[in-house]
Amino acid sequence: MEDRRGYDRDEIFSKKVKAGKRTYFFDIKTTRSNDYYLTITESKRKINGDNFSYEKHKIFLYKEDFLKFVDALNETVDHVRTELLPDYDFEQFDNEDSEDEYKDELKWE
Repeated sequence: MEDRRGYDRDEIFSKKVKAGKRTYFFDIKTTRSNDYYLTITESKRKINGDNFSYEKHKIFLYKEDFLKFVDALNETVDHVRTELLPDYDFEQFDNEDSEDEYKDELKWE
């Protein structure tokens, strides 16, 4: 039997978002008591000479905070879009995925 101490819980759902030099992972996982939580991971590739590594930052979000988190995120993004940068074309980034995506695709194992 494999020792799973220190490893993430079973993954139920995963969504990857490539954003320039960063990749974001939205993963739904289970707890020992069969409850659900969301992890949001930012991964950025760092080049160290001939090698590379990934710098990762992770947020754990629990079900009781989902709606508050989404509301605050939407309010914050709306403020930037309508008040701070009303003339900026945010949709220019919608088709940023390219054929090179498959060359440097991150594997999450």
